[in-house]
Amino acid sequence: MFKKIFIAALVLVVIGAVSVSVYNTTLARASQAELELVSSSQIAVADTIQDESTLTSEVTAVDAQSIAGENIAVTQPPIQQTAGYGGGNAQRYNLPPATLGDLSDAEQAALVYMREEEKLAHDVYVTLYGIWQLPTFQNIASSEQTHMDSVKLLLDRYGIADVATAEVGKFTDPVLQALFNTLVERGSQSLAEAIKVGGAIEEIDILDLQERLAQTDNADIQQVFNNLIQGSISHLNAFVNVLQNQTGETYQPQYMSLEAFQEILNSAAGRGNGRGGQGGGGGGYRGGRS
Repeated sequence: MFKKIFIAALVLVVIGAVSVSVYNTTLARASQAELELVSSSQIAVADTIQDESTLTSEVTAVDAQSIAGENIAVTQPPIQQTAGYGGGNAQRYNLPPATLGDLSDAEQAALVYMREEEKLAHDVYVTLYGIWQLPTFQNIASSEQTHMDSVKLLLDRYGIADVATAEVGKFTDPVLQALFNTLVERGSQSLAEAIKVGGAIEEIDILDLQERLAQTDNADIQQVFNNLIQGSISHLNAFVNVLQNQTGETYQPQYMSLEAFQEILNSAAGRGNGRGGQGGGGGGYRGGRS
């Protein structure tokens, strides 16, 4: 009897031990599974953090580019469309001392006319930019504002009344008023025509400035007119390149002779002193009336 009880107890102990072993094994496996799950979660979280970090870096880079672009746009000289045609100052343009004697009628007429002709260029470019949104028009219009300011400085220096109005597209000189209307109408037809209008304006400007330059012996007026010629040469070259890039068309001179046009754009003399393009002969509008 005692032996049977002992065997039964031993069986129970063995069963208990086996059960504990099975439980421990199950628990260990469950713990391992939990650890693997936690590890997988940690890896997933780490990957997510890495992805978010990469995305943040990319967004930051894009934001930086956007901010840089905004800074460029903000610092670009504003185009004055309705008012504020200022006179600048002599230090800004580094002008020689003025000869304050009486100017000839031709010299006075030259300053008055070139003030409005530079305004014509500015106003046409502002108008065409509004139609075509071509940045070249906006950029050169800003430069033309500086040209206007430099001529205004000369008017102020010599006590000559400024007849230029602040309103875009309005001119005191009836010839310039008619020319503005004609050029804007032409430039509204197509982008190619608009670019050619820009080239035409710069050709006219160069020819008129060269004519007026020959009529003065005042060093400050000569300096301003020579600087304006160089600016117009740069603008003309820009329109030549833009026409080729935008339309594939080769620019042809409209108011200058082909020889004068090529000399202005290509010769060192033309780039150096602004006189290389004299001798127009295109047969078109010359402007520059006394």
